[in-house]
Amino acid sequence: MRKHGTGRTHLRWAALAAAGALALTACGGDADKEAAPPQGGTASPGVELPRLDGEKLQVAAVWTGPEQENFTKVLKEFEKRTGASVTFVPAQDPIVTFLGTKIAGGAPPDVALLPQVGALVSAVENKWAQPVGPEAQAQLDKNYSAGWKSLGAVGGTQYGVYYKAANKSLIWYNAKAFEAAGVKPPKTWKELITAADTLSASGTPAVSVAGADGWTLTDWFENIYLSQAGPEKYDQLAKHEIKWTDDSVKQALTTLGELFGRKDFLAGGTSGALATEFPKSVTQTFTGGDRPAAAMVFEGDFVAVNIGQTEAKIGEDALVFPFPAVGAKAPVVSGGDVAVALKPSKGAQALLTFLASADAAQIQAREGGFVSPNKAVDPASYPNDIQRGIAKALIAAGDDFRFDMSDQAPAAFGGTPGAGEWKALQDFLANPSDVAGTQAKLEADAARAYGN
Repeated sequence: MRKHGTGRTHLRWAALAAAGALALTACGGDADKEAAPPQGGTASPGVELPRLDGEKLQVAAVWTGPEQENFTKVLKEFEKRTGASVTFVPAQDPIVTFLGTKIAGGAPPDVALLPQVGALVSAVENKWAQPVGPEAQAQLDKNYSAGWKSLGAVGGTQYGVYYKAANKSLIWYNAKAFEAAGVKPPKTWKELITAADTLSASGTPAVSVAGADGWTLTDWFENIYLSQAGPEKYDQLAKHEIKWTDDSVKQALTTLGELFGRKDFLAGGTSGALATEFPKSVTQTFTGGDRPAAAMVFEGDFVAVNIGQTEAKIGEDALVFPFPAVGAKAPVVSGGDVAVALKPSKGAQALLTFLASADAAQIQAREGGFVSPNKAVDPASYPNDIQRGIAKALIAAGDDFRFDMSDQAPAAFGGTPGAGEWKALQDFLANPSDVAGTQAKLEADAARAYGN
């Protein structure tokens, strides 16, 4: 587990992202009226790919629904350029377990997109992963900052290509619900709780929480912890250099309990939140006019994909503000998906080369709900000012970011449904008053997973 950036540089990234997102809350309906970039494949390919006529490839990822559909368009372009045939293989969390089963059965996919740094480390330790070839490395050196390349390396060897990134410190809100309640986007946690109280009193529950998916709860905790405890403590907890029984964890859970402990704040109350999966948490926030199931929903830039399944228009009906500051500065937590070759084949390496190019990223960028860490991606590829602003802030930040804490952890602790951090925080959502019990459970599970 590597340390990324410093406290000073993290704050600069936070300021950049916050400024970009704040500017976007003012965007109106004209955001989508610009001339749209051409659809389909890139008109003039920027990366050369080999002919792979007759070669069959499998690509595994945990993506579903619109996200899977949009990525399939990227794979179709790869097929068009190379003559290869590519099949998308839906994977389940934890993806390391899924891949282990495939490999044990003698049928590993050629390439996998891993949603956790810990999963990449496991793939390398298990001797599943193949180092990137010279062509993919050339694209990485040309298009990526050192920080994103470092995240795809293990033991000094480059194994992965970070195809997709995420700003996981955004709160999306229903503009009509906010207007009806007379509420403005909050800048601090205290203001958020006040706004939640006003919204709920107006008849619209404040927040749609995807409690059925434990990963969203880890993101709630991480944003609060980063802002309240600071980047140095964040790095220490991410590496389990301090225990989850530390007072800083107690403070963060107590703060999170101020929101989770108010049943009237949550769409469907506590039971409703625990039964709500991520896609529904978004769509129910942007349906129902000015009386949706909730006024706002927390998660990354990829929320735009799910908003696209409703009639709400991003930049008009659906707006966004940065996660409010709990401590001195607002947090920004980043995540991402890293592409790794699991077979020593020409086709697998060609696909990594394509995914490391701007050509691939620009195809998915046009579909929305996607941000690339690739510096060569044309900002005009993004479909609206909100997506464009989020992407520009990410690139402007360079190496100055903090990566999702649970994604850095061993998968047994930070990436397994019904276990570890995911389960402990679901139990906390059910009983936010049990801070000490939650800490004890988190520490016991972390100690087992980290081996210390």
